[in-house]
Amino acid sequence: MSARPYITCRALIDEFLADYFEGALGDMQAEDFQRHLSVCPSCRAYLETYRKAMLAGKRAVRDDDASDAPEELIRAILAIRRT
Repeated sequence: MSARPYITCRALIDEFLADYFEGALGDMQAEDFQRHLSVCPSCRAYLETYRKAMLAGKRAVRDDDASDAPEELIRAILAIRRT
């Protein structure tokens, strides 16, 4: 068990989350991140929701085939983008 204080929920989200998903946390940061998650159900739930949102976003970009969209909808979107 570490003598360091636990990181806060805000620090986990603001300072650690992006590096966690990029695999860029240092050893001490990764330990602090996991320590916090081990005692914080709210952050575990947030992390899972964040993970699902990232996967959904990646799927949306990957599956951006607009061929199924109605032509009228495509024209309307393009018209709005031009204004």
